[in-house]
Amino acid sequence: MKVLLVGGGVGGLALALSLHDAGVTDVHILESASAIKEVGVGINVLPHATRELAELGLLDDLRAVGIPTEQLSYYTEHGQRIWSEPRGLRAGYAWPQFSIHRGDLLALLHRAVIERLGADRIHTDHAVTQVGQTAGGAWVTTASSPNRREADVVVACDGVHSVIRRTFYPDEGPPKWNGITMWRGTTHMPAFLSGRTMIMAGVIAKRIVAYPISKRAEDHGRALVNWVAEVRTADHESMSVADWQFRATADDPLGHFGSFNFDFLDVPSMISGSNEIFRYPMIDRDPLPTWNFGSITLLGDAAHPMYPVGSNGASQAIIDARVLARELVLGSSIEGAIAAYDAQRRPATAAVVEANRQVGPEQSMEIVAHRAPNGFTNLDDVITQEELHEISARYKRTAGFDPELLNSRASLSVR
Repeated sequence: MKVLLVGGGVGGLALALSLHDAGVTDVHILESASAIKEVGVGINVLPHATRELAELGLLDDLRAVGIPTEQLSYYTEHGQRIWSEPRGLRAGYAWPQFSIHRGDLLALLHRAVIERLGADRIHTDHAVTQVGQTAGGAWVTTASSPNRREADVVVACDGVHSVIRRTFYPDEGPPKWNGITMWRGTTHMPAFLSGRTMIMAGVIAKRIVAYPISKRAEDHGRALVNWVAEVRTADHESMSVADWQFRATADDPLGHFGSFNFDFLDVPSMISGSNEIFRYPMIDRDPLPTWNFGSITLLGDAAHPMYPVGSNGASQAIIDARVLARELVLGSSIEGAIAAYDAQRRPATAAVVEANRQVGPEQSMEIVAHRAPNGFTNLDDVITQEELHEISARYKRTAGFDPELLNSRASLSVR
């Protein structure tokens, strides 16, 4: 079986490794950029995705660079704690949760692909321009060559602006923007709280997220903290591709978060200490009616871009990869395998997209802010512990990382 993967991000690299692990070795990655770039800011690998990377032999690589997140805490804009829960191994999972720089995650996946499949399987400067079906498979053309490249399977891993998705849904239009602007950066600074805690403070329309992402920094007694400052700046529902990403100065987020100076974290100093700040819109797309196009399918952000709520984007792409590889190897036909993958992953990820639109597990922050906008003296007078627990547990069930269910389910590995 020959497989062409369009896009060399987290999803594409994870799929290449998953296919190799399942015994499919004729795999090629077509990447539009001139190199697999180790760029970006922090992301989370939740336990259900860590399990899949561990089964691919990458757990030690993750431990070497990422922070095993031990706690998640929600606060009000006044710095009052609403909810705190253990994460990863401390929460009873059989696998850790990692907070990691996206560049470090890409680097370790990239190295593994080169070591296992060979450097000649990654083709940079290959921006796919067209895709189509053949009698026995599929084909693509690229900007660098008009000649068709044929394969038994083509998988779109080319992100939120996927060319292949647009081929099958030409009238979909640009991603949907909820009006929230996100400023993102990383800052070298002293560790806060336990040194392995992820915090969120505020509400979805004005929220700060911060967590450490570097084992190297921790080993030197410091922290490299990934932070996201989110503010609702407009009421638009869509925006142009040209506005997708650009640099910003600290003055922009500081104008909104100057008062977020808590006894455990000086947010203005954290923002000011970042060398580089990126600005993004918070966008997603509506769930699709199908990803099943014969010998062609979608994966990751090409299939189900979602708001960065609940730390699920990269994790869902990794699980997509494992399920698709398994179905392609164990299915009786390629068409049947892609149909089975679609049946498993499309409804599951659609549920996460919809849950994230309702602010997912962070509903507790919204509820407390609505019921006690000026703060509280006794949290139990505002929201019960049972209500808080159910909000958290419900999202874990929806996103596929309920600890009991995850620990007990069968492996996705073909081996």
